[in-house]
Amino acid sequence: MEQHPSCPDNHVRPMTEQIRTLTAEIRALIEEPTAPLSVLEDTLTTGYAHALELERERGRLERRLGEVAAEGDGEQAQELAERVSHTDEHLARLRALLRTLRAHASDARG
Repeated sequence: MEQHPSCPDNHVRPMTEQIRTLTAEIRALIEEPTAPLSVLEDTLTTGYAHALELERERGRLERRLGEVAAEGDGEQAQELAERVSHTDEHLARLRALLRTLRAHASDARG
């Protein structure tokens, strides 16, 4: 995971590269009508774990945003608000893909 260079609290950013890789894998599985059920289920498990991680990251960012806003640091508050927004976007896209993949796995079960 990469450090966010301008964030003084030095917390770790969401694993955006891993999320991109995971979403590409999910999309490929959704398009593959004969994907093995075990692969679909493993990918769902991994996807849900990443979604939980993004939720934790969002919560951490929101708490930090509240602290920074109380301190009156508008610039850092803006940066943290943008990071919360980006994390929400990643999470929403991942959840939508996971719903589609879950339906695909359900179809594969018969």
